[in-house]
Parts: sequence; structure tokens; C-alpha cells
Amino acid sequence: MRIDKFLKVSRLVKRREIAKRLCDDGDIQINGKVAKPSSEINPGDEVTLALGKRRIQACIKDIKPYANKSNADELYEIISDTINERED
Repeated sequence: MRIDKFLKVSRLVKRREIAKRLCDDGDIQINGKVAKPSSEINPGDEVTLALGKRRIQACIKDIKPYANKSNADELYEIISDTINERED
């Protein structure tokens, strides 16, 4: 499955267009490499999202074409969720 679609299905990102824009800006990495919107993902891959000051690392557990709100969080496991504070 494409990374932009997975991010939307898993509800890590609200809309697929936003996921595409994040990929184009280099804010999403798969296994340490910058991802394109069309990059394929597989279970076991590690995805890193940079959303402003927030940085989320997740491990892909399962891939499904559709997921509802109650089981979307079963598709991934959060490894870390940090907020980078501004250094003075």
C-alpha cells in the first residue's frame, strides 16, 4: 500500500492530500529514508512523521485497505511521540 493512503486509513494524518504534501516536503521517512507519496510500505516498516514540532515514530503492524475509527490504531504501534522544544 502507498504511504499516503496508509497514513489516511490509519488516521495518523487526517487527509490523503496532507499526507502527500508531508511526503513532498520530506517530513515522512520509511526506515530512515525520505518517503515519496507513492512509496510502498509493508508490515514491520518503521515510519517517522515530522508534524511541526511533533515527531512520531510508529511501527507498521498490519495493512488494510479500510479501517474504522475503533480499529485504526491496530494498524500501527507508536514507538515514540516527542515534542521538540525550541532552544534559546
